[in-house]
Amino acid sequence: MTNFQIKSLNAEEFSNIFELDQSGLQKIGAIKMTVDKKPGFPCRVSLEDAELGEEVMLLPYQHHKTQAPYQSTGPVFVRKNAKTAGLRINEIPKMLQHRLLSLRAYDRNGMMKESSVAEGHTLKDALEKIFSNPDIRYIHIHNAKAGCYNCEVVKA
Repeated sequence: MTNFQIKSLNAEEFSNIFELDQSGLQKIGAIKMTVDKKPGFPCRVSLEDAELGEEVMLLPYQHHKTQAPYQSTGPVFVRKNAKTAGLRINEIPKMLQHRLLSLRAYDRNGMMKESSVAEGHTLKDALEKIFSNPDIRYIHIHNAKAGCYNCEVVKA
């Protein structure tokens, strides 16, 4: 068995975003929203589904910063006042357990070497299987239906 750790986006990257006015939000392609259904607004910082009535920001984020062809940017939700998730080794956040997920596995050069789809309740087994390949350095988890990035998983 290979131990892993799921890593969220860092809250510090988004510390001032909720202070921007409409013009500032437009410049970065962000939209302020109020949560009107749960689940539906998965925060990439807290790795929790936002609560009804909560304020969130939807904005583009470069989640795969690599010099390889697989560099990627996509939309993410961030909750107002979200704290960076601090997950334990092999812990799967509830936010992922009820979604259909796309797993994209990369080598040390940022090249995708494996990809698969898994139901959230089978995620732990899927991660362990992918990490059994010694060439895999990290995995990105996306929502399979919408394609949006959720988080990164590294060997622990």
